[in-house]
Amino acid sequence: MQKITPYKITPPAIKSGTVYSFTTDSGVNYEVRFGRKQDNILNATIVFGVTNDEYEGEEYSITNKGEVYHVMATIVEVVRLYKEEHPNVNSFEFTGEQSEKEKEKNKNVRLNLYHRYISEVFDNTWTTEFTEEKIVIKKQK
Repeated sequence: MQKITPYKITPPAIKSGTVYSFTTDSGVNYEVRFGRKQDNILNATIVFGVTNDEYEGEEYSITNKGEVYHVMATIVEVVRLYKEEHPNVNSFEFTGEQSEKEKEKNKNVRLNLYHRYISEVFDNTWTTEFTEEKIVIKKQK
């Protein structure tokens, strides 16, 4: 399988920051944010979405620009970078927020897509819990 080159990533202004961004060839701007759980700061949530005005504030829009593989390759790279900068984080969670259209269809295609890319970031020292609402990846003890 041919390796897809990620888009150019703009890291956070502070090296230990939590917001990364990138722009696709078609001009779609994405933001990838890492949040820490209040009950355990070593648990992080990963959220990403579109920030272009044309999507009218619907950051979880499906853009259908034919760039999904490049976008996912870039998100994989962003998660790798974050993991390197925050080696003590022992749990990551993707919630797979859906656009209004996806909610109407009542299927979380986005979460299934994320699930396919987990092995590119996390090796067998991590376990994966996959439900209809989220994916949780935990470092084995």
